[in-house]
Amino acid sequence: MSENHTSKSGYPCKKYPVPVKRYCQTLSLKDDPELVQEYIKRHDRFHHWPEIARGIKEVGILEMELYLSGTTLCMIVETALDFDWDTAFSILATLPRQQEWEDYMSIFQEARAGAASSEKWKLMERIFYLYE
Repeated sequence: MSENHTSKSGYPCKKYPVPVKRYCQTLSLKDDPELVQEYIKRHDRFHHWPEIARGIKEVGILEMELYLSGTTLCMIVETALDFDWDTAFSILATLPRQQEWEDYMSIFQEARAGAASSEKWKLMERIFYLYE
């Protein structure tokens, strides 16, 4: 787990001075334990590509987290209220090394080679929250 946080020790939550939007997405990894472990490794703080994280922030994403269950990934993304998903991911696809990263990640993912992030990840619809 990143930064030694676990479901028992908790995960840090950033606070923002403005309201934020949250997006959840899902993607399947190939059913190969060695590939799954390598995918996890490639996302840890020592092996991720810093320019990819910079690009994510550059397009207006405040926070991004990945969660894994078996071969199913869930990505949680927090943005400012004026964030436009399609515009941001169109820009992200043009940033340095982004397509190289996507091509490399396709080794691990159930997705066609050459697919952009926006083609691989499927947005989820929120259907419940703890109502007040």
